[in-house]
Amino acid sequence: MKYIEIIAEASSASTVSAIADKVKVQDFRLGVVGEDRMQQMWMLLSDEKLQTVLDSLQNILGAQPAARVVVLAVEMSLPAPEEKNRRQEQAATAARESLYEGVEKGARLDVNFIVLVALAALVAAVGLMKNNIAVVIGAMVIAPLLAPNLALSLGSAIGDLSLIRKSLQTLGVGIFLSVAVCAVLGIFWPVDINSHELMSRTHVGLDSAVLALASGAAAALSLTTGLSSVLVGVMVAVALLPPAATMGLMLGSGNTTLATGAGLLLLVNVVSVNLASKIVFDIKGIRPRTYVEKGKAQHAQIVYVLGWLVSLGILILLMYMRR
Repeated sequence: MKYIEIIAEASSASTVSAIADKVKVQDFRLGVVGEDRMQQMWMLLSDEKLQTVLDSLQNILGAQPAARVVVLAVEMSLPAPEEKNRRQEQAATAARESLYEGVEKGARLDVNFIVLVALAALVAAVGLMKNNIAVVIGAMVIAPLLAPNLALSLGSAIGDLSLIRKSLQTLGVGIFLSVAVCAVLGIFWPVDINSHELMSRTHVGLDSAVLALASGAAAALSLTTGLSSVLVGVMVAVALLPPAATMGLMLGSGNTTLATGAGLLLLVNVVSVNLASKIVFDIKGIRPRTYVEKGKAQHAQIVYVLGWLVSLGILILLMYMRR
């Protein structure tokens, strides 16, 4: 459930009230008109109606520079909603603007991201070489690789080229840094090819693609439904960080054949994660607001989905050729 506070010109009150009536919000109130002719208005509504209301408000308030819309999460509202409304709340989709704000922050390439990726890569490399799954899982917890992947999918869903470029840059740097850090470690630390955890990341099969597809879908669902993405982030990191660390270790030790296998697994997982999360965003109805933005997004979606599908097909072909 969400609580919306609107500050707009008093002349807009009737239009805002009509919006509230149209979507059947649970409560709508009008405040007093100030000396500046601005008026406060409040709405209480369920999550699945939030995006419709925000789009309508932006259309009518866009020409008012002083207008403001504030959305607050509601932990409890009494009396409790009916069972039907409660089920709708549980199945609701988060608003587009809220999704954007969350993933955009995570897609930023800054010092914190670089340090966390480097530390996660080091921990993952040690865990792989020591055949210690607990250490590998620990590396997954601190690896910040979920947000750039989700930002890339969301950017294509809403046609935001700036977000696509930013997320591609951050994801590329993260993967490259993981490989580079482990490659340096592989030069100075003897790599034990008898480690099961290490060697299992040098082979790629359809099961790897299925795992990555499930990870990407779960990540997008966790974001759109407002559920915790911590464990899902670990799942995505499992698909990306160990293959990157293995590739770096093998390159550092001079074993290019095994490094190629790990690199192929990494590429399959990257493509699968992004393809699945993009499909989930489409199913959940995450799209741009205006007609012009929808046109840009449609073009970006076609290029994005076809690009990932073709890439996945080529990688699967290479996988069978390598066997």
